[in-house]
Amino acid sequence: MIARKTEIVLIAALTLTSALALCQGPLFDSAPRSAAAKPAVVFLYPEQVTVPAAKPTTIALHFRIAPGLHINSHTPRQEELIPTTLTIPPDSGVRLDGAAYPPGADFALPLDAKTKLSVYSGEFTIQTRIVAVSGDHLIEARLRYQACDNNACMPPKTITVAIDVIGK
Repeated sequence: MIARKTEIVLIAALTLTSALALCQGPLFDSAPRSAAAKPAVVFLYPEQVTVPAAKPTTIALHFRIAPGLHINSHTPRQEELIPTTLTIPPDSGVRLDGAAYPPGADFALPLDAKTKLSVYSGEFTIQTRIVAVSGDHLIEARLRYQACDNNACMPPKTITVAIDVIGK
């Protein structure tokens, strides 16, 4: 009988110890959602370019949109939609002399097939024309866009497009 009581006490102690150990960790994954969420658009390449100093040079910038999402093209069909735009800060030693955006693809929302949007999805390339002064310039260009899925749009976002531009 004493052996049976000792066995019950040991089982209870082990159960209590296991329960307390479980309580030490979080009850749910407490990682911030923003860290776990993948970005809607990522800059792919180039990371570095060498261009002739003071001469307009064409550089292709490559981007990828997350699966299941699209972004408005540079020329959306509705005035209230936010266009995709690329800018370079004026004090960076590199000037954006022009940008040729790809044409948008037609996209119809599931609830309104008659209304066509002009969007980018998958991968897209912006052909830029830049002019750099002589020297090494780490520029932080900015891509502003608004990403949407088939049901809703996210708030507009701006990502940094970091490129090392060497003017020779």
